[in-house]
Amino acid sequence: MTTDSVLRAVLEQAKTIAVVGLSDKPDRDSYRVAAYLQRAGYRIVPVNPALDAPVLDEQPYATLEDIPFAVDIVDVFRRADAVPAIVASAIGIGASYLWLQLGIVHPEATARAEAAGIGVVADRCMKIEHARLLPST
Repeated sequence: MTTDSVLRAVLEQAKTIAVVGLSDKPDRDSYRVAAYLQRAGYRIVPVNPALDAPVLDEQPYATLEDIPFAVDIVDVFRRADAVPAIVASAIGIGASYLWLQLGIVHPEATARAEAAGIGVVADRCMKIEHARLLPST
């Protein structure tokens, strides 16, 4: 179980968040969460092979491996069956944390991420946790 102090530390230390599955549609949860996080001061990196134009004024990338700079958190808005491949990519790019949004769990993949030294937060919304733990930012 991830404690509030761990969540707070993750959110305070991170600067760049790759949002896997970010939609360019403002009514989608991924967009709303990313927009909130961007307003809170994080650099958002859209990761979605279907995107061509910038989203939230940021260049999208087809894969995590295409991002030419380091990311702190890989925030996942994809179904659980996509998580193992995302974990492999997160390990490959040296991400510090993997964050699986509400409703997304994959114990085997998250165990693999943890074994590779990546911190994991699962089945939690980053926007909700940020607003709860760091409301003044």
